[in-house]
Amino acid sequence: MDKFTTLTGIAAPMPLVNIDTDMIIPKQFLKTIKRSGLGVNLFDEMRYDRDGNEIPDFVLNRPAYRDAQILIAGDNFGCGSSREHAPWALLDFGIRCVVSTSFADIFFNNCFKNGILPVVLPQDAVDALMRDAEKGANARITVDLDAQTVTGADGTEYGFDIDPFRKHCLMNGLDDIGLTMEKAPAIDTFETQMAQARPWV
Repeated sequence: MDKFTTLTGIAAPMPLVNIDTDMIIPKQFLKTIKRSGLGVNLFDEMRYDRDGNEIPDFVLNRPAYRDAQILIAGDNFGCGSSREHAPWALLDFGIRCVVSTSFADIFFNNCFKNGILPVVLPQDAVDALMRDAEKGANARITVDLDAQTVTGADGTEYGFDIDPFRKHCLMNGLDDIGLTMEKAPAIDTFETQMAQARPWV
């Protein structure tokens, strides 16, 4: 997966609480096992009417936020089912970071496995960043994973905590397969030794 180091981009405000994974990517789009192609259906039932036309008032349909890379979201983002298609859809749209006061556990873990940084901040910090995001494309927000800070449009910095192992994986672009491949020399050595010790296996 792509490395996450520092991201400066447009932040889209989504103040709704309890945005669940079925809202992020509705069930009819779960047939695929590919991680690509789901971005067009991100928040499908909020982005489009029954005829498939865009709903102009939905935040990601507004010109200022079509290229958003950051979501500033309400509490308990990603609740509901455990579908990994939710972070796939976010990533395919171009979202690399979601900021909220809290996340559902499974969604939170799936984000890290797919190159998305979920940032947990206190309510007052999220409120301030939400106000920044509401200013549109001219108010860019910076997320610095190494420094563990989110910087608002006015330069105010908000620090966040992150598990050191997850930080290492994101900064180095390591998913589960990448982590395994880091141990490739040790695995090769083990297999050679086992072949010599147990040639009948």
